[in-house]
Amino acid sequence: MNDVIKKLTAEQALDVVKRLNEKGGEIGEAVLAEATNLLTAVNVETTADEVFFVLDSIEVQDCWDRSGRSRHGYTEPSEAAVELVEEELQPFYDQAARYRELGMAEQETTYCMGVILGIYRYEHESKSVFREWCSDVPTECAGYLLDTWRERNQGTARTQAMDEFIQRRCPKWAKFLVK
Repeated sequence: MNDVIKKLTAEQALDVVKRLNEKGGEIGEAVLAEATNLLTAVNVETTADEVFFVLDSIEVQDCWDRSGRSRHGYTEPSEAAVELVEEELQPFYDQAARYRELGMAEQETTYCMGVILGIYRYEHESKSVFREWCSDVPTECAGYLLDTWRERNQGTARTQAMDEFIQRRCPKWAKFLVK
C-alpha cells in the first residue's frame, strides 16, 4: 500500500493535499506548514540552474518550425525565437507573481534574483545554436521581470539589494538594469 502515493498523478496528489487541508485541525495545519516550508525554501542558485536548463534546452529546430509562412502570415525566425523564450520563461514569471500574491516579498526577491541570474548565464554561457537566434531577447526578458518586480518594491531595502546583486552577479547587465 505504500506505493499508492507514488502512483498518484500530479492532479490526484493535489486533490489529496486539498482534501487534507480542508479537514483542518492538526492535519490541515501540517499541510499548510509543509506548503509554507516548500515556498520559503527559495535558492538563487537552484532557480538560476532551472532557468538556464530550460532556456538551454530550446532547440533551434523549434524556432525554424515556427518561422516561415502560415495561414496567419509570415513569422520571422527572430519573432519565433522571442515567442519560444517567453513561453519557457512564463512559468517563472507566474511563480514570482504567486510569491507576490502570497505576500512573500523576500521569497519573491530571491526568486527573481535567481531567474535573472539564470537568464544572464544563458546569454553568456550557452553554447546552444538557438542562442544565436535570440541575441537581445534574454536581456529584454530579464528587464521585463525586473521592471515588474520594481513596481511592487519601490523604495525598499530589497531594491538596493537587487541592484547590488545585479552589479555583482550580472555585471555586463548592470548599466542596463540598475536604476
